[in-house]
Amino acid sequence: MEQLIIIVHVLAALAIIGLILLQQGKGAEAGASFGGGASQTVFGSSGGGNFFSRATAVFSLIFFITSFGLAIVAKNKADISSNAGIPAIVEQSAGDAEVPVVEDAADEVPQAPEQ
Repeated sequence: MEQLIIIVHVLAALAIIGLILLQQGKGAEAGASFGGGASQTVFGSSGGGNFFSRATAVFSLIFFITSFGLAIVAKNKADISSNAGIPAIVEQSAGDAEVPVVEDAADEVPQAPEQ
């Protein structure tokens, strides 16, 4: 599942980069005065701004969703590996010394995640 999210994430990132590079800047209309008429444009006289803007917005939404999904997957993996025999640091009460105590979690047997 994680590999699928990563693949979609990378493809969305590449699509956003490509769409942004294909868009014309605000100063692109100045070229029309030197013979670049609207009849020679690929997307007609209205231009491709609307198409590129919508496609960029869609891929940006996909990129955001996959980023959120990858964060959830990473959090779930961290929860699973938190009981993997790593010693836990436990703070003592305020009346005791200020030195943290390390407990050995070797007595606990980690359970395999269910798939």
